[in-house]
Amino acid sequence: MSAGPPSEHELIRRAREGDEEAFAELVSLNAGRVYRALRRFGLDEAEADEVSQEVFLRAWRGLARFQERAMFSTWLYRIAFNEAQRRRSRRTLPQAQTELDGADPVAALPDAPERGPDAQALSREFEEVLERALAQLPQDWRDAVVLRDVEGLSTEDAAEIAGVRQAAFKSRLHRGRMRLRGLLEPYLRLEED
Repeated sequence: MSAGPPSEHELIRRAREGDEEAFAELVSLNAGRVYRALRRFGLDEAEADEVSQEVFLRAWRGLARFQERAMFSTWLYRIAFNEAQRRRSRRTLPQAQTELDGADPVAALPDAPERGPDAQALSREFEEVLERALAQLPQDWRDAVVLRDVEGLSTEDAAEIAGVRQAAFKSRLHRGRMRLRGLLEPYLRLEED
């Protein structure tokens, strides 16, 4: 009789006791979403790779302080958000603008084998359009949209991660959504034709 895969709580408990394999499984379960979040927070591929490693290193070192009041992935988003902000703050303005203008904005997306090639291509195309549109938002608005709408966090969790009150977060989110809607409108109009 198989008990099934261990729960997140069990993996965290074992990792706290020094079980590196349990922590490696937690990393495996969350690496893709952390990388995608870092890309959407404005880091290029190389930065996101490097910062992902830093996120999980910080998580390993801080695991004893994780109180499990939120999901493990939410805690990782907080670390990723802070690390992305730290990395972005080290950039010079002209360098950051050049990276946005010239970098491929698409994170490596896994294929969905249950969908056909046409659906997969359309999904990747929309991801490219969305990434380019997100890159045009002011960083605070972009962070709000990514945390709430792309990553699916609750407003309360997303505001906590962003380090602002919910009212301020909602304002950023609303402004980001409105600007994003305007940026995506030409693409959506083409899809209707």
